[in-house]
Amino acid sequence: MGQKLTKKDLWNMFMRLNTMRIPLNYETLQGVGFFRAIAPALEKIYSDKDELKAAMMRHTDFYNSHVNGDALILAITAAMEESTGPDEKEGIRALKTGLMGPLAGLGDSLVKFTWVPIVGSIGASLALSGSILGPILFFILYNIVNIGLRYYAIVYGYNKGIEFLNESQENNLIQRISTIANVVGLMVVGVLISTVIKVETPLEITTGSNLTGEVGGNVIAVQEMLDIIMPSFLSLLVTIIVYRIFKKTNGTKAPVIIVIMMLLSIGLTYLGIL
Repeated sequence: MGQKLTKKDLWNMFMRLNTMRIPLNYETLQGVGFFRAIAPALEKIYSDKDELKAAMMRHTDFYNSHVNGDALILAITAAMEESTGPDEKEGIRALKTGLMGPLAGLGDSLVKFTWVPIVGSIGASLALSGSILGPILFFILYNIVNIGLRYYAIVYGYNKGIEFLNESQENNLIQRISTIANVVGLMVVGVLISTVIKVETPLEITTGSNLTGEVGGNVIAVQEMLDIIMPSFLSLLVTIIVYRIFKKTNGTKAPVIIVIMMLLSIGLTYLGIL
C-alpha cells in the first residue's frame, strides 16, 4: 500500500468529478469518467504496479448515477480502496452497484425536482417582471447547492466511509430524505401552477331576466364562478392535460406540443374563449 489521501487529493477528485460526464459512452455510461476521477487517488494508494492495475480495472465497469451522488460514491470508494485488504476488494464493485440507484433517486429528488423548481420559480418571477437579476440569481442559488453539495459529499464520504453506509441502512436514511424531498417538490410544483401558469376565461353566461323584466338580465362570469369553486382550476386542468400527453409520448413530441399550445392560445384568445 502507498500513502494516505490528503485534502489536496480530495480536491483533485472533486475537480475531476465536475468533468465526469464528458467521456460518457453507451457501453459504460459514466464508467470512464469515474475511472478518470478516482485514478490519481488509486496511484497514491497503491505503490505496487500489479495492485494498481487491478484497482484501475475495477473502475472501468458500467457506472451511472446522479452527479451529486457520484461525489459520495467516489469518496466512499476511495476510502474503501485505502482501508480494505486484498481479499475484500471485490466488495467495492458491489458497493458501487448498490449505491448507484438509491443515490441517483436521492439526487433527483433533492436537486432536480426540489431545488431547481424553487430557485427556477424565483428567477422566473424576477425575469418576468423585467429584472436581469432573475437568471443571475438562479445561476448563483443553484450552484451554491449543486457545487457545494458535491464538495461536501467528497469530504464527508471519505471521512465517514463505511460508517455512512451502516448508519443509512440502520435508519433508512436515504429513503427518508428522498420521501421528504418528493413532498417538498410536489408542494413547489403546486405553487408554481397557481402563480406562474395563468389560464383564465372572459366568458360570461347570460340567464333569466333583470328586475325591469328585460330578458337576459343576469350575467354570470365563468371565471368568477370557477374561482369560487376552485381557484386556478383552468391552470391546473391545462397542466394535467399537458403532463399526461408528455407522459404518454415520453416527451418525444415536446416541440410539436409547444407549437400546438401556442396556436391554440392564439386561436382561443381571438375567439374570446381565453
